Amino acid sequence: MVRSAPGLPGRRGTLGELYSPRANSFGVLRLVLASSVVLSHVWPIGWGPLDPMWTYSGAQTDVGKMAVIGFFVLSGFMITGSGARSTSGRYAWHRALRILPGLWGSLLVSALVVLPLLYSHLHGSLDGYWNHPQGPVSYLQGMWNTSVSTHWDISGVLSEGKARGTNFDPGVNGALWSLKYEIFCYLMVGVLAASGALRRARRLVPLSAAVLGLLILRDWIAAPSPRGIPGDMKAAVEVPLLGSMSVHFLIHLCFVFLIGATFQLYRDRVPVHDGLALVCAAVLLGTLVYGGVFVFGYPAFAYLLLWLAIRLPRPFQTIGRKRDYSYGIYIYGFTVEQALALLGYAAYGKPVFLLLAMAGTVLLAALSWHLIEAPAMKLKNWTPWFVRRIRQRGHATAQPQPQPAPPAVGEPEPAPAATTTG
Repeated sequence: MVRSAPGLPGRRGTLGELYSPRANSFGVLRLVLASSVVLSHVWPIGWGPLDPMWTYSGAQTDVGKMAVIGFFVLSGFMITGSGARSTSGRYAWHRALRILPGLWGSLLVSALVVLPLLYSHLHGSLDGYWNHPQGPVSYLQGMWNTSVSTHWDISGVLSEGKARGTNFDPGVNGALWSLKYEIFCYLMVGVLAASGALRRARRLVPLSAAVLGLLILRDWIAAPSPRGIPGDMKAAVEVPLLGSMSVHFLIHLCFVFLIGATFQLYRDRVPVHDGLALVCAAVLLGTLVYGGVFVFGYPAFAYLLLWLAIRLPRPFQTIGRKRDYSYGIYIYGFTVEQALALLGYAAYGKPVFLLLAMAGTVLLAALSWHLIEAPAMKLKNWTPWFVRRIRQRGHATAQPQPQPAPPAVGEPEPAPAATTTG
């Protein structure tokens, strides 16, 4: 019997049977999600209100937040697979290489290039920019590990924009808010992998997702409206290195991340079925209209994303495989839009503003990939010299020692070696 290629429309089976690491549409999905974040920010940056989904969903969510949810689902699936396959040190090194160099590059571009140009546009010179109490140095010190609130201005540039009526958001790069939660989830997977839970106690992952889902369900039931946001949005906890983190977003983002992780660990039991995808699409749309997107819509959205990763035709599988601009689009889009708004381009309307924002963002994302991210990823197999030395010693110790040849016929047995005591 001739079997069709993995991922072709119409083929039935489980996620484990149909998913191929080399033939999937995760690349195009990440690009769509990142571009959706840029689209979503057009409204609050250039005009003030959130994007239309906010009104359509009864103030439950918007396009940008749903894109972030999608990112966490896909990350949960892929990062958990990486954690299960890698040693703890290699896993941590790969995760740091993927997220930090690009982040640091975007912070430097914002603080040392974009914002100085905007400051000069506003004031006619750079006098006062570098020595401002909330200048570029303090911004870089606070943002290098995403620990400080991302709604940070640099040298009053965005405050001036708000005062002039061109800008409606006070932050240089408000899109970075989710990175600390991404790092937190990376650390969570690292702990699970190091403890052996991903191999010997994988039930812990879906059970943890279920507990978080029950917490969200409880808060949703207690909310004054079915279309309300469940949970206390103001409660926060201090996490070492990452700083203050919202309890609400910790619960919700870890919930969807663990759903993606569960799909990875139980991929041989997750059916890829077109009918189930239609049901999930109906659930997602229904919860956006009537409420409950946080409880029922998120899991439905998660399944839809994995279904699309398998079901999209082959031409989509080549997008983003060799050049992944999605991360760069995510970390540069907000700053580009802030710059365009301050320069007055919102006056040309939303379509022109979005077109200019995407053009500038993709350009910076391409530069980030080719000059920073891709070169950094080439170091993924690098090993420090002292680790190589330890491995070499361990390998040498583990090698079997040569045994003396047996005595020839007629020769006496060799005397046993002398031993010491004490």
